[in-house]
Amino acid sequence: MKLSDAQLAQFERDGYILLRGFADKARCEAILAAAKEEIEARTPPIETEGEYTGSNNSTLRRLRQVYDRREIFREWMTDKEIRPMLAQVLHDTPVLTLAHHNSIMTKMPSKSTESRWHQDRRYWHFENDNLVSVWLALGDERMENGVLEFIDGSHKLEYRPEQFDTDTSFLTGLPENDALIAKKVHYDLHAGDVILFHCRTLHHAYDNQTDEPKIAFVYTVKGASTKPVPGTRSAEYPEVVLEV
Repeated sequence: MKLSDAQLAQFERDGYILLRGFADKARCEAILAAAKEEIEARTPPIETEGEYTGSNNSTLRRLRQVYDRREIFREWMTDKEIRPMLAQVLHDTPVLTLAHHNSIMTKMPSKSTESRWHQDRRYWHFENDNLVSVWLALGDERMENGVLEFIDGSHKLEYRPEQFDTDTSFLTGLPENDALIAKKVHYDLHAGDVILFHCRTLHHAYDNQTDEPKIAFVYTVKGASTKPVPGTRSAEYPEVVLEV
């Protein structure tokens, strides 16, 4: 399966693309059931809301390193149908980088926190920015429970260090930043919807204001010619080549 010329042009222009209903219902239900079991067990490695915000909030934020947890997770992360699309947006052979994302993401009712505006690449250490994340909705995602929001074209902009804080978050309250944030967009998602987004695309999500958890799956791929910087976390984990 490949992206059309129009879809590829949209990704290049906006820094992300939405693929409606890419994963079928049965697959999503199976992944979600496995994810809920792992969430209940809270088997390490995990990240809590407190680790993200610097507080004592022990609410689960995400399950880390899910590639090694279950076969059903590995099957999705190595899906053969999406590989040609990943090769198109990367202009290279896609390679799973297990150092980053590789996660089941949650926003739990009442106790979740807002995900601040950021670019993923500011957390990572590679020789270039040819990385793309694959977000799979496992249920409905909307404003009330913390759907992702993006800023179109933000992957192409140049930024000054002062526009970010020491934790790499894109600052609010600065006129130039707020002007960009005012252009934010989002799309309600349903189980099976996939978003591909560039590692420089600014994005965020509000907290979950509903009574049900929001659960999603995200992993990251890079171009085969994109190398991690030695001695950094980006170089500490295995990689999986996804031949097309």
